[in-house]
Amino acid sequence: MAELKTQPTDDDVEAFLAAIPDERRRTDAQAICALMSELSGKPPVIWGTGLVGFGSYSYTYASGRAGEWFAVGFAPRKQALTLYIMDGFGAYEGLLARLGPHKTGKSCLHVKRLADVDDDVLRELVTRSLAHIRGG
Repeated sequence: MAELKTQPTDDDVEAFLAAIPDERRRTDAQAICALMSELSGKPPVIWGTGLVGFGSYSYTYASGRAGEWFAVGFAPRKQALTLYIMDGFGAYEGLLARLGPHKTGKSCLHVKRLADVDDDVLRELVTRSLAHIRGG
């Protein structure tokens, strides 16, 4: 089996976040970093070239492919802040309805501005996703 290309690195998270050119996106990324670190109880780690992850878990697909991935994380993309909610959004329709402006992918939550979303709802999404990944 091919190894997953995106792996944890020893890159400096603070330097990575400080280098984000857009001030609002940088401030939002630093705030999400602090929130995810607090809720996960884990330090931030750069995965690959642009993902910040917290904690990790092992997975095995039905195909037999296995790997290690972060329990929760984010990427400060140019168009939006992308938060990785690893268990997807099927169980979170009520929370998402109260979150504020966002878009979702399979396990990606795209938010343009943190100021536009409900902080309590965001905290609850991250907390529930972490509990799911941890088997609780």
